[in-house]
Parts: sequence; C-alpha cells; structure tokens
Amino acid sequence: MVSFKINSEEVSFDGGEDTPLLWVIRDHLQLTGTKFGCGIGQCGACTVHVDGVALRSCTTTVSKVDGRTVTTIEGLAHSNDTLHPVQQAWLEHDVPQCGFCQAGQIMAAVDFLKRFPEPSDADIDKNMKNLCRCGTYVRIRKAIHRAAEIAAGDES
Repeated sequence: MVSFKINSEEVSFDGGEDTPLLWVIRDHLQLTGTKFGCGIGQCGACTVHVDGVALRSCTTTVSKVDGRTVTTIEGLAHSNDTLHPVQQAWLEHDVPQCGFCQAGQIMAAVDFLKRFPEPSDADIDKNMKNLCRCGTYVRIRKAIHRAAEIAAGDES
C-alpha cells in the first residue's frame, strides 16, 4: 500500500505500485483538474507538485510518492477566497483558450516562479516547456510576469 498526502489530506492507494500517479489522482481520488495529454511526459498537461517540485504525473509511478506530499491544481489556492498569485494572474490576463492544458501550465509556472522570482522573457521561454495547442504563449508570458508582481506585493 502506498500512502501520501494530497492537497493536505492523507490518502492511500492499494493498487499496483507501478500505476501512474495521474490515474491514481483522476480515477482513484476523483480529482479531475490534472489532465491526461500525451502519456509520455512531454506535454505537461498532467503537471503536479511533489514536495513542492513540478513533476509530470503521467510518468511518475505512485510508488515514487509514498510518504511524500502531492499538490494538484485543486489544492493550489490558499483558500476558497484567496487564489494563488499565478491563478489570479491567469484570470487577469484571460490566459486560457480551450483551457485543457492550463492546470498543468499553472502548476509549472508556480514551480518556475520559485526559481525565477523576477523572470525575463528569455527565462520564461527557456524554462516553461508545457505545450499549449491553442498557442496562448504570449498571454502565459504576461501572466507569469504579473504573478511575479503579485507575489512581490505589487497589487496595482
């Protein structure tokens, strides 16, 4: 049995330890914000945080999160009333078009901003590798800059 914390809640999974974390999250735990995109870790639609680091859940087996902490898009907001700065910026800049990849984009951006709190466009282009088939990269870049401002305390 694999036990871990997801979005601040202790959970366990008694299925195969080689089951991709994505399917445990979606099928066993019924948290459907994390999406299946490619199944080979390339597109990033399935991005979650494990111990605060962005990982592709479609290629991470559930056994690798035993005793660890997982955060999905459902657990990112600080509360029902307070969005994470990245979520707030995504809304301000109307980033999603179809929206399918956006949970993974947001999770990747949160991890990225921990490493690059004052990012340049070059930093964003080099490090944000999630795919958006609708091509909303210009809005994603603007939202990442805005999220950095919000996190730094510039609410204007």
